[in-house]
Amino acid sequence: MTTSTSQQELFQFLEDRFACAQACTECARACALRASLVDPEGTENQELVRRKGIMCAEVCDATCRVLSEQNQVDEEAIRVQLEWCRQVCLESAHVFDQQPGAEDSAAACRACARACGEFLATLR
Repeated sequence: MTTSTSQQELFQFLEDRFACAQACTECARACALRASLVDPEGTENQELVRRKGIMCAEVCDATCRVLSEQNQVDEEAIRVQLEWCRQVCLESAHVFDQQPGAEDSAAACRACARACGEFLATLR
């Protein structure tokens, strides 16, 4: 491996890590907003949307924090966090698909899941 190749790979790794963290931040905002718009006294489906929104926001926020900690977290812990975030985002997107007006939140969840998956691929 040449020095320029390893530098290129490092830059790509950092760009993917940043893109994932940014997608997590955007998803956390969208999910928190979606959860706040749901009536806490609403239907069972609305309660599910609210719970999924809160959970997704918290998982995305935690993932962003893990990605921000340079060398304080080992690679296996990052893998586990990314996979958890990816899965929660996909589940949340599915729930949001059933809720009128939640299209932006579902799209943010899918973008975050995709970014987590892409960054996860660089760790394998």
